[in-house]
Amino acid sequence: MKYYIIAGEASGDLHASNLVAEIKKKDKKAEFRGCGGDRMKAEGVDLLKHYRTMAYMGFVEVAVNLRKVLGNITQVKKDIVEYQPDALILVDYPGFNLRIAKFAHEKGLKVFYYISPQVWAWKRRRVKKIKASVDKMLVILPFEEEFYKNYGVDVTYVGNPLLDELAKFGTANRSIFLRRNSLGEKREIIALLPGSRKQEVKRMLPVMLKVVSHFPEYQFVVAGVSSLEKALYKKIMGNADVFFVENQTYELLQNSSAALVTSGTATLETALFSVPEVVCYKATGFSYRLAKWMIKVKFISLVNLVMDKEVVRELIQSDLNEENLVNELDLLLHNGKRQCQLLEDYEELKDRLGNAGASEMAAIAICDAIKLKR
Repeated sequence: MKYYIIAGEASGDLHASNLVAEIKKKDKKAEFRGCGGDRMKAEGVDLLKHYRTMAYMGFVEVAVNLRKVLGNITQVKKDIVEYQPDALILVDYPGFNLRIAKFAHEKGLKVFYYISPQVWAWKRRRVKKIKASVDKMLVILPFEEEFYKNYGVDVTYVGNPLLDELAKFGTANRSIFLRRNSLGEKREIIALLPGSRKQEVKRMLPVMLKVVSHFPEYQFVVAGVSSLEKALYKKIMGNADVFFVENQTYELLQNSSAALVTSGTATLETALFSVPEVVCYKATGFSYRLAKWMIKVKFISLVNLVMDKEVVRELIQSDLNEENLVNELDLLLHNGKRQCQLLEDYEELKDRLGNAGASEMAAIAICDAIKLKR
């Protein structure tokens, strides 16, 4: 079978690559083409475009780069027609992928959506588009299954792929990690996770760095990603007393006492490593006002959304400042009652997410549906 798969950012690239690996186990003649990143390419996907040329964040940035976005959409549509896949697999990235879903459905392709857009949070009208153009939703958060069923969408909860990643990761050797990155063994680590997009890092890292001088007994470590240039981080970090690691986020979290984390998938990853965290988020003024008007949920972090209560503190927009960050981090590090409650909630979170195996479950659902079609 021929599969066309599209992921538009780092986390999507990771989960798409794992899905491709599982499909190849079920379909020995599987061929893949699409858009994504280095992990997908390593797994054998013939890339039309790298996600670095596609990832635009927020209303303003999308508007400014609209010509490029529309050009990418046109290119992908043309490529799908030429490739003639048996199935289209879309991974998150809704602004782009929902347009492709409509196009592919009209062309008679079987369309699967793995990792749902957050339509339960905002733009619920998108559910109608999904129902009209997506044959099967494969969701990774427990509450999403019931949400889609209420709208009559064919949906299956496959589990969360982060659990697959953690199961594969195992346990990092602390001494090796510390030596490799010139970190001291006597001082505890606080992780700074500023995000995986350029705009996020430029917005989040400067405010995170403001807490460093308040905790001289700890060593702060910035988690970088290879999809962004080191120069970006170095320029922002300047002479700050912080360390930098690249593509070692899991090793860093496993060896950290607390973390400041940009809202997104990383908030859930941090919780699954049982690391106390403060969730950080700041957008442009216009984007934030528009999002606040449109968003229909109480929380922005996946941890709180899954638990349906405030487990981790969210510092958003003007609340994300030096004073609040220092106070919240101090609570995480020195308030025993707060730490115990947080860790208890983390264990319940893990129970709600279930066991590893999301990639395999998604692969089974896709392969079975294609066979039924043919």
